[in-house]
This record gives sequence, structure tokens and C-alpha cells, in this order.
Amino acid sequence: MEKLVSIIVPIYNVEKYLRQCLDSILRQTFRPLEIILVNDGSTDNSGAICQEYEARDNRIVYLEKENEGVSEARNLGLDFATSEYIIFIDSDDWIEPTYVEVLYEKIEEYQADIRYSSSYAVLLQTGDSIPHPAV
Repeated sequence: MEKLVSIIVPIYNVEKYLRQCLDSILRQTFRPLEIILVNDGSTDNSGAICQEYEARDNRIVYLEKENEGVSEARNLGLDFATSEYIIFIDSDDWIEPTYVEVLYEKIEEYQADIRYSSSYAVLLQTGDSIPHPAV
């Protein structure tokens, strides 16, 4: 049986990208998800978008806080997470449909304590993907 995975998304003034991010999370092939959205004091429409998604999917937990930065937003998300596995997704990013499934399978296969995944930058003008170097 698959274990629950928590996805924590810190959010600050990203209304332009937020729907694409949240849609990519909801399209995951791995279904036992807890999705924690932490609004870090956004002054744009990000909060309303989060509330709309929370009303549509009972796996979403929406939290609001005063702006203190991404680290504090992530920490608040950790306080509310109930799963053994945690994934952080930036609110201006999106993930492929099998992203969580692949990470979960590799963690289980190797009994890993941590898993790092590299990312790609996508050039919006051309759609070309460029590997992001690991740091």
C-alpha cells in the first residue's frame, strides 16, 4: 500500500503562475497526496486562487500567514504535514504528471532517507528545456 506524500507549496504573489503549478500537482499519477498551500502574505489574487482550489479538492489544505519569507512558509507547512514524505514545490514551477510517483518509487526501492531531483528551465519563448545544474 502506498504511503501518503505531503506537497508543500509556499506562495507569494504568483497569481500569474499559480494555476499551472496547482494543476500540475492535481494531475499527478500518484494519488495519496496531502497538498499544503501556504500563502505568505500575498497582496495579489493568489489567496483567492488557493481558496478556489481548496474548495475543489479535499486533499488541499490552505494556510495564510504574514509575509516572512519562503523558509518560514515552508516551516509552517511542515507543522501541518501529516505524512512521512515531504516534497517542496515552488509556486511558480510545475511538475510532470509522474513526478511524485517516480520519486516515491525510488525512495521505497532504495529505502532512501532523502531524494533530490534536478529541474529544467523552460524558455517560454521557444519551449526549449535546459537542464538546471545541481548545486
